[in-house]
Amino acid sequence: MEIHATEDARRWLAERGVTEAGDGWADVESEHPLTCNEVAHSWADEVFTDEDLDRAGQVRLAFGLLDLLDDYWVTCEIRFADRGAEGPLPAHVLWDGYRRRLEADRDPEAVTYSLWVDWFEDRATSATAFAEVLGNDIDHIVAEPTCGTLLRAGRVLACSGPVPWPVKQKAYEAAVALPALHQPLFRGLLTGYHDIYGCLEPAPAEALLAQLQLPTTTRHLAELRSVLAAGHRNHRYSPGAWEG
Repeated sequence: MEIHATEDARRWLAERGVTEAGDGWADVESEHPLTCNEVAHSWADEVFTDEDLDRAGQVRLAFGLLDLLDDYWVTCEIRFADRGAEGPLPAHVLWDGYRRRLEADRDPEAVTYSLWVDWFEDRATSATAFAEVLGNDIDHIVAEPTCGTLLRAGRVLACSGPVPWPVKQKAYEAAVALPALHQPLFRGLLTGYHDIYGCLEPAPAEALLAQLQLPTTTRHLAELRSVLAAGHRNHRYSPGAWEG
């Protein structure tokens, strides 16, 4: 969580009559307490119509709102603004916002879910999104890992199942060099097989799997080896292969 961004978002909401109250939120126009999700649905889109802020400032404020509310809907409004008629958003601010939260100690569940189901599943955005959050600097991360970049790499790999194989293959191959990334890389391969939008190539995926240092008791390890060895690309094409 970025303290300044969070405080800016808290101040911005307060100026509009929305303040924290106990475990929830209070709105001067409502008699009932509001949840974080309700605040997100009511106000996240308004960030991008605030004429007192330039576009970069709107993006930073939106991420502050995300930090404050920890609600997936805020990421939806960020994406709507980027892909809408007034988009795209300034790329350096947009993706820096994602990278920073992927490197934070706090579990960025809303961010990783956003990457998975929105940016990565959409073939129009998957290549750019994956490159921005991992692909562009995976070699640097492997060469000079830090706690933050390892967190980011692991979190991106774990939710990267829907990313097209040609887009993610280089990053996957590079990640093998760091044992700390083997478990999330396995997760990426596993979801690449099982996710309805998952994407992998059986032969190179099998070769990668063979290089991972994983406990022999790792759940679904044997099954994934078996289906890849048999040349299966995705569970949806051969639903009976997994039970084999």
